[in-house]
Amino acid sequence: MSTPEEQPSLEDALARARAASKEMAAVLDEPLWVPIWKRPRKPKSKTKKKEELRKQRRRFQDAGRRRCAAGQSRRPRSRQNRIGNAAARS
Repeated sequence: MSTPEEQPSLEDALARARAASKEMAAVLDEPLWVPIWKRPRKPKSKTKKKEELRKQRRRFQDAGRRRCAAGQSRRPRSRQNRIGNAAARS
């Protein structure tokens, strides 16, 4: 068991607690992790921006080519099949 002489005084303990609370407040004030959509934007250089737009344009052009090819890739149907579909529709 500790003797009363070894125990820290109340004032010292209170001062240490106040100092620690200020440090904790400073630590808690700045978040440890921020989601990507809340972070401040970093300005892109012109070359980076143009490269990104070039990639995007290429991606869109390829998608357009695929759509166009998908529409034209159907095999021609036989005459009999077309007549049957037309009769079914009307």
